Amino acid sequence: MKTKVRLKRKILKSLGLKIKEIRLQKGISQEKLAFQVGVDRTYIGAIEQGTRSPSIYCLFVIAEKLGIQLKDTLDFTIE
Repeated sequence: MKTKVRLKRKILKSLGLKIKEIRLQKGISQEKLAFQVGVDRTYIGAIEQGTRSPSIYCLFVIAEKLGIQLKDTLDFTIE
């Protein structure tokens, strides 16, 4: 069971880092992205830190607002 929890944490951390990397490349603040997505800034921060697991819908909207495809948010390796 602990192995699954560790894997989930690694996946969420990698996903969050990927979203943060893209957001910074686009020069968008967490606050601006959160407003565009319709969520609180702290939720975007928690996704980027890997402490929240966004729904597929939320990921789709984040990707759309970042001007990328959903698959681009999932283009990462698990550390």
